[in-house]
Amino acid sequence: EAGGAALGRAADRLFSLSGLFAVRKPKGPTSAAVLNLLKERLLAEAGVQTNGNKRNQVLKIGHGGTLDSAATGVLVVGIGKGTKMLGTMLAGSKKYTAIGMLGKATDTLDATGKVTEEKPYDQVTKGDLENVLQKFTGDIMQVPPLYSALKKDGERLSTLMKRGEAVEAKPARPVRVYSLSLKQFQPPLFTLDVECGGGFYVRSLVNDIGKELSTCATVQELTRTKQGPFTLEEHALQEDKWTIDEIARSLEHCTALLLGEPARKKLKTEHPGESAVICE
Repeated sequence: EAGGAALGRAADRLFSLSGLFAVRKPKGPTSAAVLNLLKERLLAEAGVQTNGNKRNQVLKIGHGGTLDSAATGVLVVGIGKGTKMLGTMLAGSKKYTAIGMLGKATDTLDATGKVTEEKPYDQVTKGDLENVLQKFTGDIMQVPPLYSALKKDGERLSTLMKRGEAVEAKPARPVRVYSLSLKQFQPPLFTLDVECGGGFYVRSLVNDIGKELSTCATVQELTRTKQGPFTLEEHALQEDKWTIDEIARSLEHCTALLLGEPARKKLKTEHPGESAVICE
């Protein structure tokens, strides 16, 4: 009986968790798959049977902003009442480190796609790249990638593309870039640090930079290093810490973080194309 009582307590503890915390998304799975794995782990630890049991319907968990499958880094997770706070995470600022590659373009604008174009890039200097970055800083217009989580008639554009349906590009929309800097230049590779607002796509940025330099470019690696007050270094839980205890500890820590965060006003220009994803 003792084991059952302990599990009962674990389940009660799990279902009482509420707030926002961050996990480190590994490369490969979709953001939704990471969330499902997290949910499975927690329910298993609490000894909650999910087959046919309505109890798993009660665990509310969601994330505040999709990371591409190939991307890694901070994924903000809302649990319990925290799921209602995810919308503010979408509009807030985010930081990324991206490695771009000159001379190649792909259909997905990253390394997972089919190469659609190859162009010489040896004429591009470090100075050229730094000059171009100024054009992409501040309030700019950006066309989102065709392979994205944005929807048309209720279906993700990426799903439609994979089915081979013709997809029209979404119109350019205003996005905000707070800062953009070149960290490394080893042709064909270059590394950027970007801080941006809601609805921004780093893949589109790198693609646009390539065009602006009269060549082409695609994202090789992408890491989200910060979202709102959550940083990858300090707050994102590695997979081995996806436990009820670690999350409870993290929630306490993060509640203090959020209270200390000066709310960035929701800018009129910001209309994130993605909404918080909540798995009931």
